[in-house]
Amino acid sequence: MKCRRCGAVMPEGLLRCPKCGTDIRIVPDYNPLDDVLAAQVKGAIDGSEAPLDDYEYEAEAIERRERRTGRTGKTGYIDSGTAVRRTDGRMRGTTNMRNSGNTVRRPYDGTGKRPMTPEERRKQAERKRARRRKKRIRAMLLLAFFAVVTAAIGVVLYQFSYKGQVRKGYKFLQSREYNEAEDYFTKAVNRKPKRAEAYNGLTEVYLAQDNAEKAETMLLDAIEKYSDSADVYEACFFFYTAIKKAGEIPLLLDEARTDVADKLSEYGADTPDFSLKDEEPFEDVQQLSLESSEQTIYYTTDGSDPFYSNTRIEFKEPIQIPEGETVVKACSINKKKIPSLTVTKTYTVELPIEAAPAVSPSTGQYDEAKEITIVVPDGYTAYYTMDNSEPTENSEVYSGPVSMPEGSTIFKAVLINGKGRPSGVTTRNYERTVSN
Repeated sequence: MKCRRCGAVMPEGLLRCPKCGTDIRIVPDYNPLDDVLAAQVKGAIDGSEAPLDDYEYEAEAIERRERRTGRTGKTGYIDSGTAVRRTDGRMRGTTNMRNSGNTVRRPYDGTGKRPMTPEERRKQAERKRARRRKKRIRAMLLLAFFAVVTAAIGVVLYQFSYKGQVRKGYKFLQSREYNEAEDYFTKAVNRKPKRAEAYNGLTEVYLAQDNAEKAETMLLDAIEKYSDSADVYEACFFFYTAIKKAGEIPLLLDEARTDVADKLSEYGADTPDFSLKDEEPFEDVQQLSLESSEQTIYYTTDGSDPFYSNTRIEFKEPIQIPEGETVVKACSINKKKIPSLTVTKTYTVELPIEAAPAVSPSTGQYDEAKEITIVVPDGYTAYYTMDNSEPTENSEVYSGPVSMPEGSTIFKAVLINGKGRPSGVTTRNYERTVSN
């Protein structure tokens, strides 16, 4: 064997050149890339992982170690169990790499730890993954625990909340346990007295027991106490709608505060406009028209309520105002079937009255029988007396000529129209003498 450095012949058994002191290389230079490729092939076959970065790190560590020891190449040594003497006379332990079957031992790096084999790295990675899985499971269990606790706290809080009390109230209402339902709704009202839901629940409880008066009293008291709450007004509107007395709603709105009425504008309805004023009497029959921004208008002429009355009439054509006095009441209906305030107007039509009736013959003395006649215009009835009393509707009705009696007679006549309005009275003095 020759020295690879100086070419001198080496005696058998020596591990260092006696001429130049160079260590004799027994095995070829170690190349970490070969192990990397082998590990990658093995990983592809058995599914194990052998990160390339680990081999690169190992190769760099070996190179750094050899630089520290003064070597210029990556060299392996036979583990003969003996020390190798350095040129300075000191003994140096050999770092070895020996092939034993399929196991490859690599030299130690400068950290004092032996690099792991691909199999060891694979097992280590599996252990790390297992630890991560355990951590994830523990985290998930912890989160689940907190979620359950939070949900339980939420359920408890909800049971005692306003919504929870209302929900329980309706649950008992559906099962007709009215006392329990009233209790829960009352608790909810006490918790939030300006909300509508609990009042609505109490209304349903009282109506289910045919006690509308109790419900009305409860709601009107709430409106008086919380007049700034639109919700309380809405609860009262719900009650009046349920008992079919929506005509009370416009009265409440009319008395509500302006800011509250503005919030409840959807419940309001514009009152109808009348085409005729009722300030002065008319001298002729009239036609009345009604207008509104709402879709429907109802009216009556008999003095009854235009929303509740069975005699109400839907306005579609002008209303005839005849002679005499006519009371017209009207209201508009909005999309929620809620009426406006009722508008009432009283119209009076007074037709011109005929002058005193024409009576013939005229006043005078007559020596022969005469027929007394009265001119009666259409629409009038004539009444008369012959005893100097004032004629009225209770006097004799004129139906034809009246014979003039003998002697002195004061004849009085009057016209009365269909509305009971009388004309002036005509008076005649007759003196009929008896012929011999």
